[in-house]
Amino acid sequence: MSAAKSRLVWFDANRVVAAVGVVLIHSTTDFGGKPFAAATPDERLVPILLRSIGEFSGSEMFFFFSLFLMAIRVDRKLPGYGQAIGTQAKRLLIPFAFWVVFYAFFRLLKAAAFGYTDYIWTQVTQVQSWVGYFLLGDVQYHMHFLPTLFALFLFYPLMRGATRYPILGLTLFLTLGIMNNTQAMVWGLGIDPELRGYIIRALKIFGYVGYGFAAFAMYGLWKDGIPRGESRLLRRGGLYFAALAYVATLPFFVVAYQTGNWGVRSGWDFYGHFLMPICIFLIFIGGQYLDWSPRWSNWAKYTFGVYLVHPAVIDLYDIALFTSGFYEVMSPTAIVVLRYAVALPGAFLFTVGLSRVGVLAWTIGLGPLPWEAGKSSRAGS
Repeated sequence: MSAAKSRLVWFDANRVVAAVGVVLIHSTTDFGGKPFAAATPDERLVPILLRSIGEFSGSEMFFFFSLFLMAIRVDRKLPGYGQAIGTQAKRLLIPFAFWVVFYAFFRLLKAAAFGYTDYIWTQVTQVQSWVGYFLLGDVQYHMHFLPTLFALFLFYPLMRGATRYPILGLTLFLTLGIMNNTQAMVWGLGIDPELRGYIIRALKIFGYVGYGFAAFAMYGLWKDGIPRGESRLLRRGGLYFAALAYVATLPFFVVAYQTGNWGVRSGWDFYGHFLMPICIFLIFIGGQYLDWSPRWSNWAKYTFGVYLVHPAVIDLYDIALFTSGFYEVMSPTAIVVLRYAVALPGAFLFTVGLSRVGVLAWTIGLGPLPWEAGKSSRAGS
């Protein structure tokens, strides 16, 4: 394997673009996470348009390239199941536990500014809340990623078949369809909301296993070698299907534009959203022979941290804007554009800062765990 291929710079570029898109998604709402319900449709047009562009990326993209990396690791080293899962638990769940505790109490800052402190304090003093924080990651809107990704890794022996038989990657259509149909049924049952949350998450995990099949299939194709000419064909196809997937999502955003509330993805807008990661990945894997700058790889190592910290940066921006009262004279477009201008570089700077603090770098996956740091230094002496 060539040095350029082993560095996977095209893959690193995909990771950076995904991080940029996720921050944009979470920068485009009002203070309550809605599409500026109090504004007129014309006033919320630009925020909704920016949101639709941000969704070329999303947490599903992070799932996909994390599973692609898993395919590389298990194919090159072939670890035992227990060893592989143990390694992933250490990489994912220990930082996850840190950020659960961080966000459980960090939210009190925004709660104090917006006047719902009692609601957050009630949550953090209830055992069932902490169970949900750790099992579902519902302590903050983005934290579902880590426990769900770990659960997906449990299925990697099943996914490995797609490396040998890439056609199994097409089962993503099947798994997403079953997930969509069954989740809609569960939402209509009227069962206890807490129980429903766990059932919905279980169905989501089973549905997202399809991303694993698709990622392992893509790895199998890439491993076998994709000639330069065929790569261009993949890139063109990826661009077309990404555009088509975007068109499919438009009804969802039209509802938000007209009503000021997020609708329900149920038809082709559902498939357009959840198949978008495959389309974007096709573009990047089809561009593997392009002259990628090594800077993509330098920034890619911070993307995991950016995903974890960007909601904190957004909250600090919201607190400052709300307490200052400036938001009252700002349009939704100005609020969103300024928020993104602060959140994106702020999240990267925050992550770079954490990476340079030895005792905290592990929280963003860039350093040894505290109890292992001493072992590493003794081994190198």
